[in-house]
Amino acid sequence: QVQLVESGGGLVQAGGSLRLSCTASTRTNFYAMGWFRQAPGKEREVVAAISVGSASTYYEDSVKGRFTISRDNAKNTVYLQMNSLKPEDTAVYYCNAFSNGMDYWGKGTLVTVSS
Repeated sequence: QVQLVESGGGLVQAGGSLRLSCTASTRTNFYAMGWFRQAPGKEREVVAAISVGSASTYYEDSVKGRFTISRDNAKNTVYLQMNSLKPEDTAVYYCNAFSNGMDYWGKGTLVTVSS
Protein backbone atom coordinates (compact mmCIF):
# COMPACT_ATOMS: atom_id res chain seq x y z
CA GLN A 1 0.00 0.00 0.00
CA VAL A 2 1.36 3.41 -0.99
CA GLN A 3 0.15 6.55 0.73
CA LEU A 4 0.54 9.80 -1.17
CA VAL A 5 0.38 13.26 0.39
CA GLU A 6 0.13 16.36 -1.77
CA SER A 7 1.11 19.85 -0.70
CA GLY A 8 1.74 23.27 -2.19
CA GLY A 9 -1.71 24.26 -3.32
CA GLY A 10 -3.23 27.62 -2.57
CA LEU A 11 -4.58 30.85 -3.98
CA VAL A 12 -2.57 32.65 -6.63
CA GLN A 13 -3.25 35.41 -9.12
CA ALA A 14 -3.34 34.73 -12.82
CA GLY A 15 0.19 34.70 -14.21
CA GLY A 16 1.62 33.47 -10.95
CA SER A 17 3.37 30.23 -10.06
CA LEU A 18 2.98 27.37 -7.63
CA ARG A 19 4.94 24.20 -7.02
CA LEU A 20 3.05 21.13 -5.93
CA SER A 21 4.77 18.29 -4.13
CA CYS A 22 3.66 14.73 -3.58
CA THR A 23 5.51 12.58 -1.09
CA ALA A 24 5.00 8.84 -0.90
CA SER A 25 5.12 6.62 2.17
CA THR A 26 7.39 4.17 0.40
CA ARG A 27 9.97 4.05 -2.34
CA THR A 28 8.54 5.08 -5.69
CA ASN A 29 11.44 4.03 -7.88
CA PHE A 30 9.29 1.51 -9.72
CA TYR A 31 6.14 3.60 -10.03
CA ALA A 32 5.13 5.84 -12.87
CA MET A 33 3.89 9.06 -11.28
CA GLY A 34 1.34 11.55 -12.43
CA TRP A 35 -0.66 14.61 -11.58
CA PHE A 36 -4.38 14.79 -12.29
CA ARG A 37 -6.87 17.56 -11.65
CA GLN A 38 -10.59 17.86 -11.23
CA ALA A 39 -12.39 21.15 -11.61
CA PRO A 40 -15.92 21.67 -10.22
CA GLY A 41 -18.48 19.91 -12.38
CA LYS A 42 -15.83 18.28 -14.55
CA GLU A 43 -14.23 14.87 -14.78
CA ARG A 44 -10.76 14.18 -13.44
CA GLU A 45 -8.14 14.61 -16.14
CA VAL A 46 -4.46 13.85 -16.41
CA VAL A 47 -2.25 16.93 -16.32
CA ALA A 48 1.24 15.47 -16.47
CA ALA A 49 3.01 12.15 -15.99
CA ILE A 50 6.56 10.93 -15.65
CA SER A 51 8.00 7.50 -16.25
CA VAL A 52 9.87 5.34 -13.77
CA GLY A 53 13.30 6.54 -14.78
CA SER A 54 12.21 10.08 -15.70
CA ALA A 55 13.08 9.34 -19.33
CA SER A 56 9.60 10.14 -20.55
CA THR A 57 7.10 12.81 -19.64
CA TYR A 58 3.59 13.58 -20.80
CA TYR A 59 1.68 16.85 -20.63
CA GLU A 60 -1.90 17.65 -21.39
CA ASP A 61 -2.05 20.12 -24.25
CA SER A 62 -3.34 23.06 -22.23
CA VAL A 63 -0.38 22.96 -19.81
CA LYS A 64 2.46 22.34 -22.26
CA GLY A 65 5.14 24.97 -21.87
CA ARG A 66 3.73 26.12 -18.53
CA PHE A 67 3.92 23.08 -16.25
CA THR A 68 6.90 20.83 -15.53
CA ILE A 69 6.77 17.48 -13.80
CA SER A 70 9.84 16.07 -12.09
CA ARG A 71 10.68 13.46 -9.50
CA ASP A 72 13.28 12.85 -6.82
CA ASN A 73 13.30 9.15 -6.06
CA ALA A 74 15.70 9.64 -3.16
CA LYS A 75 12.98 11.70 -1.48
CA ASN A 76 10.07 9.60 -2.76
CA THR A 77 8.66 12.85 -4.12
CA VAL A 78 7.21 14.06 -7.38
CA TYR A 79 6.78 17.75 -8.19
CA LEU A 80 4.63 19.81 -10.48
CA GLN A 81 5.99 23.28 -11.21
CA MET A 82 3.15 25.41 -12.51
CA ASN A 83 3.94 28.74 -14.16
CA SER A 84 1.80 31.30 -15.97
CA LEU A 85 -1.25 30.03 -14.16
CA LYS A 86 -4.66 30.76 -15.59
CA PRO A 87 -8.10 30.82 -13.94
CA GLU A 88 -8.98 27.68 -15.89
CA ASP A 89 -6.22 25.85 -14.00
CA THR A 90 -8.35 26.10 -10.86
CA ALA A 91 -9.00 22.58 -9.60
CA VAL A 92 -8.14 20.01 -6.99
CA TYR A 93 -4.85 18.44 -8.01
CA TYR A 94 -4.25 14.78 -7.25
CA CYS A 95 -1.06 12.77 -7.22
CA ASN A 96 -1.09 9.28 -8.69
CA ALA A 97 1.33 6.36 -8.52
CA PHE A 98 0.97 3.42 -10.88
CA SER A 99 2.79 0.13 -11.18
CA ASN A 100 1.87 -3.41 -12.28
CA GLY A 101 -1.82 -2.63 -12.34
CA MET A 102 -1.78 -1.08 -8.88
CA ASP A 103 -3.08 2.47 -8.73
CA TYR A 104 -2.71 4.81 -5.74
CA TRP A 105 -4.10 8.30 -5.17
CA GLY A 106 -3.53 11.14 -2.79
CA LYS A 107 -6.37 13.15 -1.26
CA GLY A 108 -5.64 16.20 -3.37
CA THR A 109 -4.61 19.80 -2.93
CA LEU A 110 -6.70 22.76 -4.04
CA VAL A 111 -5.29 25.27 -6.50
CA THR A 112 -7.29 28.45 -7.03
CA VAL A 113 -6.23 30.97 -9.66
CA SER A 114 -7.90 34.36 -9.46
CA SER A 115 -8.32 36.61 -12.48
